[in-house]
Amino acid sequence: MPIVEPPGGHAIYIDAERMLPHIPRSQFPAQALAVELHRHAGIRSVEIGSLMFGKDAPHELLRLAIPRRVYTQSHIDYVVEAILEVNERKAGIRGVEIVEEPPFLRHFSARLRLV
Repeated sequence: MPIVEPPGGHAIYIDAERMLPHIPRSQFPAQALAVELHRHAGIRSVEIGSLMFGKDAPHELLRLAIPRRVYTQSHIDYVVEAILEVNERKAGIRGVEIVEEPPFLRHFSARLRLV
């Protein structure tokens, strides 16, 4: 799994651009991964990439926050298992495109659809 090294104590960042090289930046690979992870296992994450920062984004990352004293080891095991399952079928993950976006902070309320 391509992650940003070293992993932090508060979050893990998956490098979606390396994980999903078949999805161009114009189709927001990190957001596509966030959508797939949520659809597959109900896991919420956040895209840190070109949807959030526009064309000048240096990376396409998926942030998985890990707040202290909230999750048990079984929760973490579930997340790891789900990510590995999504990774096994990553070739079938499709990009997304913007259908509608607000003038500011588009990553909060843009409407997207699968490409």
